[in-house]
Amino acid sequence: MNSVATDYFYDGRDGLRLYAAVYPAAKGAGSGAAVPVLCLPGLTRNSRDFAKLASHLRAGREVIAADLRGRGRSAWDPQPQNYQLMTYVEDVVSLLDARGIARTVVIGTSLGALIGLVLAATRATRIAGVVLNDAGPEIDPAGLRRIASYAGKLPPVSNWAEAAAQARVVYGSALPGLTDAQWLEYARQGYRESASGVPVADMDPHIADAFRAPPSPQADLWPLYAMARAVPLLVVRGAHSDILSAATVERMAREKADLQQVTVANRGHAPLLDEPEALAAIERFLASIDSAS
Repeated sequence: MNSVATDYFYDGRDGLRLYAAVYPAAKGAGSGAAVPVLCLPGLTRNSRDFAKLASHLRAGREVIAADLRGRGRSAWDPQPQNYQLMTYVEDVVSLLDARGIARTVVIGTSLGALIGLVLAATRATRIAGVVLNDAGPEIDPAGLRRIASYAGKLPPVSNWAEAAAQARVVYGSALPGLTDAQWLEYARQGYRESASGVPVADMDPHIADAFRAPPSPQADLWPLYAMARAVPLLVVRGAHSDILSAATVERMAREKADLQQVTVANRGHAPLLDEPEALAAIERFLASIDSAS
């Protein structure tokens, strides 16, 4: 756990115990109009992915990073069919209610971005803005095939060096240039140490079940995007992403004239959000929301 953050546990609407890391606004940040930020991770990831970003952004506001159910320190769901988008949306609403947060900016990576998009479309009064990190209303099938090739299928590892090597194999093409130390850090974000001291993926294996089922037609999320048109959006795209295509971002911009966007060089799916261009875009986006509040 990052020493800056405090642990926060709450219950989903079905009573499942869920977790979030809370990064309070730094001393001297003031209590002005800075809107709090809620960070939501990708399919197989957790709140630890946002530790650096949260520590950076808390200079001016409270930042919360959530573990979706079945990941990190949130409980595993005894009914795996609940591992689906609308359940996660309801969990986020439960978190906002439990914390007494009237409005927030969502920063979501991949699945987290889709959760943010649904919230913007269906609960616009609660959502001051959404950062869509490498996901949008249309998902490239090539990226889904890649995720299906490893989700729930990775062989076990024996130590942290092997965990770091495995992370590099899976994500190396999307995150070129990381050092050995950075790959170890990335592995420690996605794995946890078991009781026997062996690193294991920090998620319920049933989360990958959807990729073992026969493929189904993708839902059309463009109507949802249209419903979210009134909410400020920033889309962050990895230049080599196989999930969010440049053509999809171009259509998003045509359909929402005030869409903010940035492309992160030398990144696939998904940018880490510590890249200088990503950080600068997020800071501008938050500043524009604060000034309008």
